[in-house]
Amino acid sequence: MQANGTLCQSNGHSQVIGRIEGRFVEAVAQLTLIDIGGVAYEVELSAGARSALPPPGGDVSLYTHFLVREDAQQLYGFASRSERELFRAVLRISGVGPKLALSLISAFDVDELAHAAADGDPGRLTRVPGIGRKTAQRVLLELKDRLADFAITPAASRSGADASAVAEAERALIALGYRPQDAAQMIRGVGDEDMAAEAIVREALRAIAGRSAS
Repeated sequence: MQANGTLCQSNGHSQVIGRIEGRFVEAVAQLTLIDIGGVAYEVELSAGARSALPPPGGDVSLYTHFLVREDAQQLYGFASRSERELFRAVLRISGVGPKLALSLISAFDVDELAHAAADGDPGRLTRVPGIGRKTAQRVLLELKDRLADFAITPAASRSGADASAVAEAERALIALGYRPQDAAQMIRGVGDEDMAAEAIVREALRAIAGRSAS
């Protein structure tokens, strides 16, 4: 059946909820309440979906993944179809549960994970809490084989020196307390190929300070 933009397909004892449209009520801890026809659904959102939320009372539309287990039923929400499909791809990897999959796609967008997989760099993923080096290597290996599913053409890798400076700058920002996804966003488009890590960090912090002051 379809009600208020919510697609529910009965399949034995379970339902598949692929997309919801409703009214944003409030965010409580990690859960977001979405009112659909007078019923408020608890949805756990990716970082991308959270950042796109309207003010309370505003309309919201989300792609969703409905996970049913013996002890729980949880609805996960995403800003785009590709984000949801990436979540599902990561969730299929051995040793990765829904919480870890959500943390991973919240820390890195689709393109960033695709490029990390193409470069084979597990170090970036290990900065996400709960992901060790072996899990990171397994995630990158399996995602690399599935990049075609997301219609992504990985960009050419940076030169070795430039990639090292960027990675060092990201680590420095994370050490200052920024989340991995925020650190990656801050240095995107900052400076030029010849800049050292310290200069990249300074430019990133200067840009953030300028946006905060405006």
